[in-house]
Amino acid sequence: MSSKPMLQVAVLIERQHQPNRWEDWRFVVADVIRDDGDFGESPRVLRDDGHHAQTLYPGLSVTLHTDEGEGYYLNLSSGAPVWFVMWRIDDEDPSRAWPEFVTLSYNEAGRLLDAQERVDTVPLPDDVCAWLQAFADEHYKPEPKQRKRPASFRSPGQR
Repeated sequence: MSSKPMLQVAVLIERQHQPNRWEDWRFVVADVIRDDGDFGESPRVLRDDGHHAQTLYPGLSVTLHTDEGEGYYLNLSSGAPVWFVMWRIDDEDPSRAWPEFVTLSYNEAGRLLDAQERVDTVPLPDDVCAWLQAFADEHYKPEPKQRKRPASFRSPGQR
């Protein structure tokens, strides 16, 4: 396996106009799809009836890094592995949103959330899950848990 495997993906974002009286716009990351170059290079509106819209954003890369092994392991061991999609809303036109970044690392998504970014999750398909599992198995080995001795059994110099 190469040192930095990569997948190209496209992100589908749905937009809803005035879903309730408190929101003008609501955005949802609806899907992440593997992109073999079939979707072109620029975003395309798949549907827009004025109330609901779906836009496909192709050409995003998901690259696996060996130093993110723990994050991949945590995603896989969660029981429901996901894509983590960081996306933004246009400050000048709040009816427009786009994906910025897609990752498979739980830790990387956590850092994005700590930085106050918007991160949504989408379930990971089985074939991508198997690909990620193979990478995590090769590059990450969880440290064995060690029993922590109570402080009363340690010498005063080790407390």
